[in-house]
Amino acid sequence: MDARAMARHFAESMIGHRNSLAGKAEDAVKAQYALHRTATALTDQAEDQGKAARTVLEHWKGDNSEGFERRSAGLGRQLRTTADAARDAEKVVAGVTSALTTGHARARLAVDEYLDKAAGLLDAGLKVGTRAALLKAVGQAADLEPRYTKETAEAVRHARGELEDAARRLRALEKDVEHDGVADGRAERTRGGAGGRTRPSNARGKGRSRTIVSAARRELGTRESPPGSNRNPYGPTAAWCSSFATSMWRKAGVDIPVLPFTGDVFRWGQRNGKAYTSLSAVRPGDVLLFGTGPSSPATSRHIGIVEKVSGGTVTLIEGNSGDAVRRNTHKLSPATFYGGVHP
Repeated sequence: MDARAMARHFAESMIGHRNSLAGKAEDAVKAQYALHRTATALTDQAEDQGKAARTVLEHWKGDNSEGFERRSAGLGRQLRTTADAARDAEKVVAGVTSALTTGHARARLAVDEYLDKAAGLLDAGLKVGTRAALLKAVGQAADLEPRYTKETAEAVRHARGELEDAARRLRALEKDVEHDGVADGRAERTRGGAGGRTRPSNARGKGRSRTIVSAARRELGTRESPPGSNRNPYGPTAAWCSSFATSMWRKAGVDIPVLPFTGDVFRWGQRNGKAYTSLSAVRPGDVLLFGTGPSSPATSRHIGIVEKVSGGTVTLIEGNSGDAVRRNTHKLSPATFYGGVHP
């Protein structure tokens, strides 16, 4: 009797979860690459079209040249709008790819750990050689299965949430392309052109902040498993408050890697002109850094996503707070926070 084959029989559900995540991660990588190529090709096409139009207009002045110039400019805007949408979609899919890859790694680890333990129990029963010993070993292997299946099912649940969130954001991008302002005459209005209504310059930033906060709220209650292990669905097995925060930012399309060290988030903000030390600048969707500075884990101790600012207090959604994602309220004070970063 093959003990490992018997263990695999008990592990059918968790193996199915692992394989499903592997397949979806592979599909996401392919989609991400296709979107990258599309965005690059459209950007190149827009530049080539603009150069060709300028060359024509250098040698053509007449009754129809102004109409040609307007149509050419409209086509250029359409190409750039679609390229921008493809680039934004690439970022959305990149976040999904990261989540699926992390979920697959989590499920694979659970499957391997279960198979090793269950096969060990069954081998021990077989070595004793009695029916009672074998039945006891089978029972022990079966009793182990629910905990590991719960782990892989949680990885699938988290990945499904990522996919659903990405689908909503991709549908919104699809609408941007459908209503790019060229065919329906809204280009000038949405861009603040003559006679039009100016779109607030910070509208996209507010939308991104809302997406970050909503994504973080959906994670409230998520725990590392087992407690105290630092195993988490957002990044490597390590202190994971920063992995959680940067994962939520990636869901909103922020071009930032999953960063396990909080100080690296502040340095990323410095490089991109988004870091601040005056706490009067804090707003929802930002991250706040606990400690005295970004130089080391001893000085940059923790991080949280800003959910709400009220008077002299701030409410954060924090990963790895008591081994879970939790909502905590703090005094908004430089004694607690050395700075923050806008997404």
